[in-house]
Amino acid sequence: MSVIDHFPAVVRQTLVLAVLASVVAAAGADWPRFRGPDGRGLAPASHPPIEWNDGAGQTKNVAWKVRLPGRGCSCPLVLGDRVLVSCSDGYRQDQLSLNCYDARDGRRIWQRTLWATGRTMTHPTIAPAAPSPVSDGKRVYVLFSSNDVACYDLAGNLIWLRGLMLDYPNASNSLGMASSLVIAEETVIAKLENDSQSLTVALHAEDGTTRWVVDRPAVASWSTPVLWRAADGNTEVVLQSVRGFTAYDLATGKQRWQFAAGGSAQASVVAADGLLLLPARGVTAVKPRVGRNPEVVWDNNRLRCNTATPLVYQDRVYVLSGTILKCAELATGKLRWQLRLKGRRFSASPVLAGDRLYITGEDGVTHVVDIGGTKGKVVGTGKLGETILATPAVGDDALLIRSHQHLWKIARP
Repeated sequence: MSVIDHFPAVVRQTLVLAVLASVVAAAGADWPRFRGPDGRGLAPASHPPIEWNDGAGQTKNVAWKVRLPGRGCSCPLVLGDRVLVSCSDGYRQDQLSLNCYDARDGRRIWQRTLWATGRTMTHPTIAPAAPSPVSDGKRVYVLFSSNDVACYDLAGNLIWLRGLMLDYPNASNSLGMASSLVIAEETVIAKLENDSQSLTVALHAEDGTTRWVVDRPAVASWSTPVLWRAADGNTEVVLQSVRGFTAYDLATGKQRWQFAAGGSAQASVVAADGLLLLPARGVTAVKPRVGRNPEVVWDNNRLRCNTATPLVYQDRVYVLSGTILKCAELATGKLRWQLRLKGRRFSASPVLAGDRLYITGEDGVTHVVDIGGTKGKVVGTGKLGETILATPAVGDDALLIRSHQHLWKIARP
């Protein structure tokens, strides 16, 4: 008999309902991977501020700000009342850490640090903490550019650790690795595509052992895999390179289909409403088919992607082409409107909260674009005064934004 069984029936029911409500609230606020739930970048029920500022002696709508123990451009995760961020530090950037903060006040709950077993050389603008972690709700899995993969429980206890470069010593490039992890059906997918020993590894979530490995085209790619539920019920992992797109069976690694058009090396595939939007020939919308290569629905070379991954919301596709935000119809690819944004470079992918897009530039300025009307309109800006390459995470009416130096929670007082 548990403690709760000693309470009267009415009290027991109230307690259970309260617990369930708290669990549902926490689950609704979760941002468990790069670009959030399902990797689509959507939080339509969240309503963060449209203006904020931190600098020049002024602070507006900054709930808290903490100094990070190292560099990184990985996306923060939000798991209930906790925020997790990966970092790298040290003279050779070989001190790799996962850091857990209280989402309410920014207090650090725990920090876990590892020594890199592989190469930590990257382009000066990024760092080994470039791939975003992923969580299945029970554990957190973190990958670094050194190809070290670690699994922790939510209390910060190390469950397992793999130094994949020990098994694949040439799986690296001089610019660094940045593909983020994805997880489904107790399988963690680590994409290690590069100009030398190029491959993708599927790991058992429970113990980190290898389920399967596939060789990939020997060309660098920093895009993140996408998971797709096929019509026959099997889950597929869709990988891209500049030489094309390939889907593999999640359970076995067996190839399911290919699409020959060369893809972006950085912007990732998006799955939405029965279509895969491939960053190829601008954007190409395809419909996967069991036993056959995908059917092309449309393509539009005016929807050219750079670093940022496209975003799909309702019946529209949003693409960042340089400094121009473009909106097209999901069904046809027809361009509806475009909007030039101030700024020079955008490495972070857009995220949606409410009916607004939040688009963060490398200059630390976030443009808030209302997409509820017939055309997009900038309705606010946020300024943080530091270089930002990481895609923001969305919590309950809040944004979590990280630079190489700091982590901010943007929320109304």
